[in-house]
Amino acid sequence: MHPASNLLQTAPDPALPASLPGMAQALDVSDCAIVITDEQRRIVYVNAGFQRLFGYTLQEAHGRRPRDLLLNMPSVKDSLSHIEELLASQGRFTGEALAFHRNGDPIWVSLAINIHPAPLPAPGESRAPGCAVLTFTDLTLTKLHEALQSRVLEAMVHEVPLPQLMTLVCQEVERMAPDVIASVLRVDANGQLHALSAPSLPHALSMLIDGKAIGPQAGSCGTAAYRGEPVVVTDIASDPLWQDYHPRFTAMGIRACWSSPIKNREGRVVGTFAFYFREPVGPNSLHRRLVEVCLQLCTLAMERETAQNRIHQLAYYDTLTHLPNRTLFTDCAQRALLTLGQTTQPQAALLFVDLDRFKLVNDSQGHAAGDALLCEIASRLRQQLRPQDLVGRLSSDEFVLMLPGETATQAIATAQRLLDSIAQPFDHQGMQHRPQACIGIALYPADGSNIRTLLRHADQAMQAAKKQPNAHWCRFSPELSVQAHERVVMEHDLREAIAQRHLHLHYQPQVLSQAVGRLHGVEALARWNHPVWGAVSPARFIALAEDSSLIQDLTRWLLEAACAQMARWRKARLPVPQLAINLSARNFHDPQLAEQVQAALTRHGLQPHDLVLEITESVMMDASAAAVANLHKLNVMGLQLSLDDFGTGYSSLSHLHRLPISELKLDQSFVRDLESSPAATALIRSVLSIARSLGMKVVAEGVETREQSEWLQRHGCAVMQGYLFCRPVSAAQLEYWLRAQSAKTTGA
Repeated sequence: MHPASNLLQTAPDPALPASLPGMAQALDVSDCAIVITDEQRRIVYVNAGFQRLFGYTLQEAHGRRPRDLLLNMPSVKDSLSHIEELLASQGRFTGEALAFHRNGDPIWVSLAINIHPAPLPAPGESRAPGCAVLTFTDLTLTKLHEALQSRVLEAMVHEVPLPQLMTLVCQEVERMAPDVIASVLRVDANGQLHALSAPSLPHALSMLIDGKAIGPQAGSCGTAAYRGEPVVVTDIASDPLWQDYHPRFTAMGIRACWSSPIKNREGRVVGTFAFYFREPVGPNSLHRRLVEVCLQLCTLAMERETAQNRIHQLAYYDTLTHLPNRTLFTDCAQRALLTLGQTTQPQAALLFVDLDRFKLVNDSQGHAAGDALLCEIASRLRQQLRPQDLVGRLSSDEFVLMLPGETATQAIATAQRLLDSIAQPFDHQGMQHRPQACIGIALYPADGSNIRTLLRHADQAMQAAKKQPNAHWCRFSPELSVQAHERVVMEHDLREAIAQRHLHLHYQPQVLSQAVGRLHGVEALARWNHPVWGAVSPARFIALAEDSSLIQDLTRWLLEAACAQMARWRKARLPVPQLAINLSARNFHDPQLAEQVQAALTRHGLQPHDLVLEITESVMMDASAAAVANLHKLNVMGLQLSLDDFGTGYSSLSHLHRLPISELKLDQSFVRDLESSPAATALIRSVLSIARSLGMKVVAEGVETREQSEWLQRHGCAVMQGYLFCRPVSAAQLEYWLRAQSAKTTGA
C-alpha cells in the first residue's frame, strides 16, 4: 500500500503518488468536490465536498470510475467523448460539464482533471498511466444567471421580438437540461392558447395546441392556465387531463409534461411555460430551479411586449374610437397607393368626413355624449367598409376613408351610403341625436399622386360641401384648390390688418318703435377695406377669423375700438344710450374674457350699462366651464346680454330663463318674410310673447319697409333696426344722422 493512502484516509489498497502531501483535513473543508483516482482511473479518495455535492460517501465511491459514477448518461455522451480525447492528447481537461447527483438530478459543474505522471519505469519497462486529480465546482446557479438570465435580458435590451425571445429561453433551457423539451404558450383575452415558441417540439403538436381553450381538463398547459397553478403529469398516456391529446403526443415520443402558469403583475395568467419529457418522469431540482428563473423572465418579456403594444397603440391609434390616427392612416394609405401604382388600373378614392354641429353636442350634453357619438360614428363607418378599405380618425370630429379600386361613381355612392348611415338616430342616456356630416371626395391619381395631396384636396372638397345648402358631399375640383389658396392669403392679410389697425367700425342705429327717431342704441359692425379686393364681406372675414386662431385678436381690437368711440361720444355729450358689439362663441372659451371687458371699460372711463354684448345661441347652449364662468362674471359686472339671431338655432325656454339675457334680436330672415309668410308672422308673435313674459326687449333686425315697421309696432316690438332708418355708417356720419334726427323731433 502506498504510504500516502493513510494520510488521505482512503480505503485499503489505493496506490497514491508519493508527491501528494497529507492534506485530507484541509481538503474536506473545501466547497469543491475533489476526487483522486489510481492508474486505472478508479476512485481512491474523495473529500467531504464530494459527498455534499453528489451525495456519495467515500465507501460508495471507492473503486468506481468517475465517468461511470457521475457522467454516464446518454444525454452527455458527446461531451464525455470530448473530455476523453483531451485527456488522451494533453493529459488534462478544464471546462464545463453536466454531472449527475446520486438521486439523478443534473448538476452543472466546472471540471478540472489533471493526470499525475507515474514514476519513471525501470529500463526496458513501459511507463504507467499515472493517477488523476479531479476538481468539481458547482456552476448551476452561475449557469442559470449568466447563461440564461444575462442572454435573455441582453436580448430584451436589443428589443428582440417576443417569439424569438421565447425561443432563446427554450434553447438555453434545453442546453442546460438536455432531457427536456421546453415550450412557451400565450393565453389570450378569450382564454385561448397560442404557441409562442417550442423549437424542439414537433410542429404538428404545437399546431394541435394552438387555439385551444384553457379548461379544467385541457392537458397540462390548458389546465395550469385554468387553475393558475403548476400541473405535473408524469404519464400523459393514463392521466385524465390528457385524454383528448395523449395519442398524438405519445406517438411522437412525449411521455410526461410539467406546465407552470406565467402571471403578470396583476396576477392574471398570460401564458404557460412547460417541460415535456421523453420518459414518464417528473421534474428534478434542476428543472425546478430552471422554471423558477424562466417564469420570471417570461413574465418580464410578456409585460415588456404589453407595454410596447400599449405605446404603439397610443402612438398610432385613437384612444377613444380605436381607429388608426393620422400618423398610422397616412402611412398605411401611402403604402396602399404604392401598391395600386403597380397595377394595370390604379384608382382609389379618399373620403374626408366631418360631423356637423358636433361641438353643440359636446357643449350642450357634455363630453360623455360627444365621446359616445364619436364611437358610434366610428362603428357605423367600419360597418360600411370592405376588407381592403382603410378608415382613420384625424381629429375631434374628422374621419377619413381610403377606398382602393373605387371610381368616381362608386365613391359618390359610397359617400351617400355613409351619409345615410351616419344620419340614423342615435340615443344616449335618453337623448336622441340625428347626426349629420359632410364628405369631401378626392380621387387617385386624378386629384393627387400621394396621400398628403389627396388629404388636402379631400379636405377642401369637404369644406365646399359644408357651404352647399342641399348637398352633403362634394368632389374635389381644381377651383377648390384656388379657393383654398385664396383663403390662406386672406388669413395672412387679415392677421396683418388686425395687427396694423387697418380695420374700422361702422355703426347702425337701433330706434324705439313707439318714438321713431329716438335712439335706443347703436350696433358696432367691423369693416375691412382690402387694398386689392376692396370691401370684404364681414360674413366672410369674421367666419375666417372664427375658423382660425384670429378671433381672439379680432375681438380684442373690436372691444378696444368700440369702447374708445363710446368714450369720445360721451365726452362730446352725444345722446348714444348704449353701444352693442358682437362676440363669437369662441370668445367665451377664453377664461380672461370678462376681465378683458372690464379692463376696456375702466381704461376708457365707461360704465357697464354703456355696453351691450350680443351673443349667439351657441353660447347660450355652451355648457363648458369657461363659458358658464364668463357669463356669470359678465352678469355680476352689470353687462347687458343680447341674444342675436334668435329663432334660427337651438334655443330653449329653459336656457332663456336660466341665463341673464336682457333682449332678443329677431333675425332679419323672419322680418323679411313678414308680409308673405303666415309662419313668419306666427313665429314673430311667439317671440314677442315669450319676451314679454320674461321681461325682455325684442330688437327686430333688417326692417326695410314702412309696412314692416308698422306691423312690428302694432304687435309690441320695442326696438327696430334696419335700412328703413339708417344703414351702417361711420362715426362721423352717425353724428350727422343723430343731429338730423334731433332736428326732426324738435321741429327745427
